[in-house]
Amino acid sequence: MPISVQASEGHLMSFEVNLRLILVSGKTQDFIFSPNDSAMDIAKHVFDNWPLGWEEEQVSSASILRLIFQGRFLHGNVTLGALKLPPGRTTVMHLVARETLPEPNSHGQRNREKTAESNCCLLL
Repeated sequence: MPISVQASEGHLMSFEVNLRLILVSGKTQDFIFSPNDSAMDIAKHVFDNWPLGWEEEQVSSASILRLIFQGRFLHGNVTLGALKLPPGRTTVMHLVARETLPEPNSHGQRNREKTAESNCCLLL
């Protein structure tokens, strides 16, 4: 489970991961987590400890909060440790409300299917 609600002014311990979460509105908040925390743990923690100043963006359920890291949605069971985030440093992720996620690698599969369809030609 998360170590604390918000990052303190002090230094991070070497085993902690500081996440700076950015909303679509541009509002940000720092949180401290353990490398063992999953995307689902983080979403639940943020929902349960919704920051002051984010009231306009409040969602109805933690289950629709999604993290985006390096342009990719993180599925619920992915841990911060699996992402090899540098402990003791701040990592930026986007936090968005979205009901469902695309399947992993579905974008690549879709591109392959489109490519396969366009490579066919008929010579008369």
